[in-house]
Amino acid sequence: MNHLTVPTLYQGYEGIAFGGYVAGRLAALVEAKTVRVDFRGPVPVETPVELHEVPDAGFELRSAEGRVLAAAGAGAGLSGDGTPTPPTLAEAVRAAERLRATLPADAGPDCFGCGLARTPGTGLRLHCGTVDGRDDVVACDWTPDPAHAAPDGTVPPEIVWGALDCPGNWAGRLLGTQRVGAMTASLSASLLGPVVAGAPYVVTAWVREESGRKHAYGMSVSAPDGTLHAVGEALWIDPRP
Repeated sequence: MNHLTVPTLYQGYEGIAFGGYVAGRLAALVEAKTVRVDFRGPVPVETPVELHEVPDAGFELRSAEGRVLAAAGAGAGLSGDGTPTPPTLAEAVRAAERLRATLPADAGPDCFGCGLARTPGTGLRLHCGTVDGRDDVVACDWTPDPAHAAPDGTVPPEIVWGALDCPGNWAGRLLGTQRVGAMTASLSASLLGPVVAGAPYVVTAWVREESGRKHAYGMSVSAPDGTLHAVGEALWIDPRP
């Protein structure tokens, strides 16, 4: 049994670890092409949580009291088949600028994934907005900052997983019926190719299915030529009325 401590840099809501980062840290331990991470409680920042290996090559994060906070294991294969065609890089840039221009300054300012107060060196700034002439996806451009890269310039799994988290939220808010305050309940991903700091990418998200408080989304990270580097699926849950 080991421990994981998430630095404050990687928080989503205040005092709570960013789900995509947590999922990526766990996914890197699972020997599977596609990994699914289920969130069952908030993981605090700057607090050691217990990391346990469990049967069937999975891993769990548990509180000091033994409560399971997140669980990771092999997921259903995600190959990218059926993924909507990504917008062009120019379209993604315009979509992101449109969203930033309409968001209030206090809209989740400190989220590592999409906080407006974050700089490229302290956050991902994934502001997926609506795309000109399309009603099936939201998108943004993303050029990973060297501050988030390994020494060889590649972006580690927890950052790529992070890039797949917040876009689902924007798909639900702008294209679906998701309410403010929804939380990620599960995140699955396949990393299909290296993501390199300093290179531009297009991040795309879309609504797969909605039922009551449950919202299922698809997400992708692609190069400007359309080559997929990561695909994901997420389930978000609305707060209770």
